[in-house]
Parts: sequence; C-alpha cells; structure tokens
Amino acid sequence: MRIEVCHPGFLTLLPQSPGVYKYYDSIGKLIYVGKAKNLKKRVSSYFNKKHDDAKTRILVRKIQALEVILVDSEMDALLLENNLIKESKPRYNILLKDDKSYPWICLKKEPFPRVFITRKRYANKDEYFGPYPKGKIHRQLLDIIHELYPIRTCSLDLSPKSIEQKSYKVCLEYHLKRCDGPCINASLIERYEEYVAEIRLLLKGKTFSLIQALKRQMNEHVSNLEFEQAHLVKSKINVLEGFHAKSVMVNNPKINCDVLTLSLEDHLVYYNYLWVREGRVDFSVSDQVILPINESMDDVAKIIWHQLYMGFNSKEHEIISNIDITNDLPGFHFTKPIRGEKVDLVSFSLKNIKQRTNQIKTPKNVVNVSERIINLQQGLRLPNVPYHIECFDNSNFQGTNAVAACVVFRNGLPATSEYRHFNIKTVEGPDDFASMREIVQRRYKRMIAEQQKLPDLIVIDGGKGQLSAALEALENLNLRGTVSIIGLAKKLEDVFFPNDKYPIQLDRNNPGLLLLQHIRNEAHRFGITHHRNKRSNSFLKSEFNQIPGIGDKSREKIQAHFASLSQFKNASFEEQNQKLGNSLANKLRAYLT
Repeated sequence: MRIEVCHPGFLTLLPQSPGVYKYYDSIGKLIYVGKAKNLKKRVSSYFNKKHDDAKTRILVRKIQALEVILVDSEMDALLLENNLIKESKPRYNILLKDDKSYPWICLKKEPFPRVFITRKRYANKDEYFGPYPKGKIHRQLLDIIHELYPIRTCSLDLSPKSIEQKSYKVCLEYHLKRCDGPCINASLIERYEEYVAEIRLLLKGKTFSLIQALKRQMNEHVSNLEFEQAHLVKSKINVLEGFHAKSVMVNNPKINCDVLTLSLEDHLVYYNYLWVREGRVDFSVSDQVILPINESMDDVAKIIWHQLYMGFNSKEHEIISNIDITNDLPGFHFTKPIRGEKVDLVSFSLKNIKQRTNQIKTPKNVVNVSERIINLQQGLRLPNVPYHIECFDNSNFQGTNAVAACVVFRNGLPATSEYRHFNIKTVEGPDDFASMREIVQRRYKRMIAEQQKLPDLIVIDGGKGQLSAALEALENLNLRGTVSIIGLAKKLEDVFFPNDKYPIQLDRNNPGLLLLQHIRNEAHRFGITHHRNKRSNSFLKSEFNQIPGIGDKSREKIQAHFASLSQFKNASFEEQNQKLGNSLANKLRAYLT
C-alpha cells in the first residue's frame, strides 16, 4: 500500500499491525526502510513530534511518499527489512549493509574427506563450520586437527576405482606419518570415518563431549590390555584439554548460548557478540554503528543480533545481554542475567566493547563520527548528508610516472577495500588538470556502467583548476548538478565550490573540516605510495634500457638474474658468465667500464 504524505489524514490510513515501512523522496527514490510491531504508531512518531537529531529532521523533510508491507510477526518484519536493505541500500539506513567475507572451515563431502579453510561457501553437500570473524582460532583448529588425525591434504580423486587402478603414489605427508595414505589403501575408509566423526565434534565446539568420548575409548583399550592404543588416545586428550582450557570462560560445560552486549556513546552503538559453547568462548566480534533513526536500544539490539545470527549461522536460541530485550521473537529466548556464571560472560563481553572503544579514541576523546558528518553537511550547506565521500589526488615527478588515487569514506570512516589507484593513460607531460579530468571521468563512467550508487560528495585535492577539470568530466557524463563536488586547497584549507569566485574557510575546530582533512591526507598517502613504487620500477627499467645493443629479450634475461647494474657489477665473472652467457656478460662489462 503506497500513501502520499501530502494526502490529508494520511496517518489514519496506516494499520496497527506488524510490518515494514518504506520512505520515498520527491523523485520516487527509496531513502529509508524500517520495521515496526505497530506500523501506525511507529510511522506517526516521525511526523507528530519534534526531533532533536538533525539527521532525522532531514529525513522527514525529504519524505514524499511511504509504502507499508504487512507481515505476521516481528520476526518476519526483521527478515523482510534485512532483505530490503541488503537489496536497495537506502541512503538513510546505516545497519545491515556489511558484506564482509569471514573464513569458514570446510569438511569436504568426498571419499576420504579433506578439512580446509575457505572464504567461499557454496550451496552443496559440503559441511561448513564458522564463520570465524577475528583472530587465529580457525587456524588453531586446523593445526589441532592435522596434529591429531592423519588425514589427507591433497585434492586427488580417491574414488574406489582410482585406488584400485593404483593411479597414485604416496607423497611426503605419508612418509612423515601425517597421512595414512588412503590413495593406496581403500580399506582405511572405516578408520577414516572415525577420524571424521571426531573432527566434526571438534568443529561443532563439542570439545568437552569429544574429550569424554576419548576417555571412554582409552579406558576400553586399557581394559583390553591395548596399552599402545591407549597411549595414542591419551595424547589426543592432552592436546584437546590444553585447547579447551585456553578458551573456557565458565566451568559449566552445559552452558551453550550467544552473548550480545551493547553500549551507547556519542550517537554510536558499540556491540560485542560471542558464541559460548560448552562454557567456552568460540569467537568474539566487536564493531560499532551509528545509532539508527528513531530506534530504541531494544530495537537496535534485535536488528544487530538478527544480522549477526544470520551472518554467522548460529544454532543457539538463547541470547544473554546487558540490556532488557523483549521476548517477542518466537523460538528465541533473551535474558539479562543478574547472578551466576552467565553474568561473568556478560562482563567479559562488555570488556571487549571497552577495548573496542579505546581503539578508536584519540588521546583526548572519542572521535564523534556522526558529528563530523552532520557538521560537514551544515558547514558546506550540502543538500544530502555525506555518508559516502570520494576524494581524488594525482601525483607526478617532473612530468613522468603520472598516477592518481581515489579513496572512499563511508559513514565517516575509511572504506579501504574500495580505494583505487589509477595510471594516467591519455595525458603526456605534467598536466595535473587533464589528469584529474581523465581519472574522474574513468571512475564514474565505470560506476554508471556497473549501476553502482554515486557518492554524496566528491572532494578534489586542489584549487579551482583541478575542480574545473573534474567538473568537465562530470559534464561529459551528464552528472553535473547531480553530485555535490568541492575542491580543497592545501595551504589555507580553502573550500572551492563550482561557479563560486571566492572560496570559503571552515573554522579550524570544525569537526567537518577535520573529516575533510582526514580524507584528503588519506588520499595523498595512498597516492604517493603508489607513485613511489611506480617511479622505482620505472627507474629500474630505464637503467637497463640505456644499455646499447641490448634487445628486449636480452633485457628480460638480465632482469631475471640481476635486480640492478650494481648487483651485476658486484657478482663474480664466473657468476656473470654462468647466468647470462659470455657474449651478453661481455656487453654489460664493456658498458660499465
């Protein structure tokens, strides 16, 4: 159901039931998606009260139409909201956009299964465990598996037919006793299946259960006077107990739950998410997000938890937290413990949040990312909040090795995975303006072709000349006027606008200027590093290009053995002749004398 906000009494048309609401601007563009237990109550709150938050006021001014989708429960609303935000990435939604790729451990569905780490998860019959967001826990687990179980690491086709045909020979892993050699012995399948069953328990976090099973196995061997086998099992138990002891938080192996704690500071919500399995913390992930528009901490907790729950494929339905989360999601139990071992888990999680906040604090105080973005918009009088900013800088040395850089900031923070280098292709000589025109046009021509969302603000490192060149590129792409663009001169931090004769200067202590300086400095750092690398490579190539009588193939041969002429000069005659041959070595020696 789509409703125009200019329609008199439009709020009375809204149902009092759970669902998802979508806000559209004057050109019909989706700008915000939210969910609610009571659509009428939630949507009315945007229009019937004053908002202290500037971001909310800007959003409300832009709303021209809304659409609601009814669902049966709040869980359904969460799922639908998640999918819509992932698909459309509305401007004013700042949660549920994370597409990070974390490592998994894969147990391959094949004869004599392999176990390995991967960042890609396919819809097949393979078993995946994880993901493991931070730290080295996945590598530690893999090391333990290969230490305890002599399973294969090769990717050979170990079908019964291949083994019967004796297609393979054993490798070094077999001789080092790190693999039983199933490639030459198909009868190992039963023993191998026992390995896999124990590995599966370990990867599921059932370390305590696995240790108890191995102890029973060890006692059976002792009862049968099989002391050598009992000793081998005992060695496994010692390794597993050492691993289990390192990560145990509470002494109760029956505690299996997820932990989510949150802390609000300067419009930022800091959170920590833990998996607790058999009293052991399997992993911990911490991050922060800008406080969403018009959301309570209860709602924020549910949104963050749902994203983490789905993203990390949790199997637990009990969630403990430091805040009260209403239990209105069927099948899940949220609790705020007040005593016992679960309180210790919450305290541990809160310590992780404190560590996270300390990491992003300046020596004086926390960097208020939200304040910087809003101040930048107000100081520059931008039509939109600049959540997505891109900055360009170019470099050359006496007209050679011209390069450029584009850095991307999202929500006031560097998005380093989106940084891009450019080698100047169409410009000869030291022409900074033409270089800027080329890279801006190449960048946004590609984004248009790939149907990517354009930035809210483009920053050009330079004055009026560089800004004019960038504007020409936008005009060529019919983008002028659709994207905000400024030039930032380095000396006095002058901010230039298109068609304005005089620049403006933001106050030195303005948080928005600090954000601009951070972006500009990051572009300069990123660009100059690439320029130095290219200049060094160019110098190396030109050094060999100056040698008369040396063709391309000979030059490649020299560079394959000697990084520079000085390295060749310091080598012995025998080494020179051996690597290059007498004729080529004599040419180089003649050139150096």
